[in-house]
Amino acid sequence: MNASGFRRGRRATAGVLLLSLAFAACAPVTTPAEPTLSAEESTKTTSSGFVCPEPSPRAEVTSKQINLFLWTEYIPADIVECFGLVYGVEVNQEYFSSNEELDAKLRAGASGYDIVHPSDYIINVMIRSGLLEKLDKTRLSNLGNIDPGYLALYGDQADYVSPYQLGTQAIVYNSAVVENPPASWADLWNPEFENRLVMIDDTRVIIGMALLTLGYDINTADPAQLAEAEERLRELASTNVKLWDSDSPKTALIAGDADLGVVWNGEAFLAQQELDTIEYVLPTEGAILFQDGFAVPTGAPHADAAYAWMNYLLQGDVAWLLLKDYPYTVPNRAALDYAQANQPEVYALYANSAITNASPEDLQNTHRVEDVGDALQLYDRVWTEIKGGN
Repeated sequence: MNASGFRRGRRATAGVLLLSLAFAACAPVTTPAEPTLSAEESTKTTSSGFVCPEPSPRAEVTSKQINLFLWTEYIPADIVECFGLVYGVEVNQEYFSSNEELDAKLRAGASGYDIVHPSDYIINVMIRSGLLEKLDKTRLSNLGNIDPGYLALYGDQADYVSPYQLGTQAIVYNSAVVENPPASWADLWNPEFENRLVMIDDTRVIIGMALLTLGYDINTADPAQLAEAEERLRELASTNVKLWDSDSPKTALIAGDADLGVVWNGEAFLAQQELDTIEYVLPTEGAILFQDGFAVPTGAPHADAAYAWMNYLLQGDVAWLLLKDYPYTVPNRAALDYAQANQPEVYALYANSAITNASPEDLQNTHRVEDVGDALQLYDRVWTEIKGGN
């Protein structure tokens, strides 16, 4: 795929290791000084009026463009625009709504991307398939801004992915209209929720949710257990699910088109800012944890711009925008500290939210989606049956 194949625009695309993440928002780190801008630098302002931080350090970039393949509604528009301004490159964006869509497109031979944005199990799938380049960490000096516990959480994935955000996938509901709030995944099957659910369109999370209600591991490779989960989900999809939406599930909740469902914690937080009766609950069977990051696909044509992109988004004075625009759980300690010192209202709203900052006990009771190898075909078959019949 060449550059003309990209949509152009500014559309913005929410144990011990886990304990360290829970405390990251409170951990003191060195506060970056407010940048002193020259007259030339101060002209680098986005269309919203945001003054773009200069790259620190500035990478040597000779490429004239960068091609991004990103999650929908997940990257602050000011960051995207600033990167183009400070490096003088054209930023081309294309979007996907699921890990499976990302993987399938690259596996089918799509080329021309410089940055892709995988999460969870699909990172290992793409590594095994040779779709991702191993990172040259000497070109990512700002990796030190990431909490060490978060880096450790990635394991070997950290050799291929520059961390971005993490969070939970759990239950959301509007307390103004839901009389009996759900406390567990199993509660979503309640007949009183007929045609009222919005669900993220995520194969492994939704099948994993069904497996948990049956007492099974969300990473099972047992065909019989997956068959039980399929029947369980077929019932839910045919009765209670109103829509599947991984682009902006909060929209249906805010508009009143759905009353409850399964979303990411960042989406729930943003919905709550618009509608204060929105509540987010970690189910008794355990929420599902996610983590994601940026990767360089094999054969990226503008690798210099790709590394500049990753290092720029690791800067504290850039990454703090996540707390304002897409507040999932931010593992960047420099970003948290910068926001606390320079954007105290934004920081307080984020740090004081139980949605963005779950308790250590809650974080211990979570499940991680892992690479299941060839058993992924079983999950894909189940998902095709469920979606095809809904």
